[in-house]
Amino acid sequence: MIQVTLPFPPSVNTYWRTFKGRMLISAKGREYREVVEQLFGYLPMVEPIEGAVCVDILAYRPDKRRRDLDNLFKAPLDALTYAGIWKDDSQITDLRIRWADEIGGMLKVTITEKEK
Repeated sequence: MIQVTLPFPPSVNTYWRTFKGRMLISAKGREYREVVEQLFGYLPMVEPIEGAVCVDILAYRPDKRRRDLDNLFKAPLDALTYAGIWKDDSQITDLRIRWADEIGGMLKVTITEKEK
């Protein structure tokens, strides 16, 4: 099991940008990926998870504004893939997210490799 606290991600509404007819990850999205990769640079992981995984996310809003919970998935899951936690986010077979009662501007993520 891996437990990590990630910074609050950019919304899916700001994660993508169109450039010359192509959809690209925005500067905010690329910056978020780099921050997450640096966080995992300090963990003693050797190899990416190869099997199915369960991801549970407890999301702490950065402020009291209303937000769509379903807009939070893309950036952290892509960033975890980029950081080498698993080979591809298609390995996620169980994905849960919920709001925390407190303000905090972060995500507490628990990743569990499913038994074979």
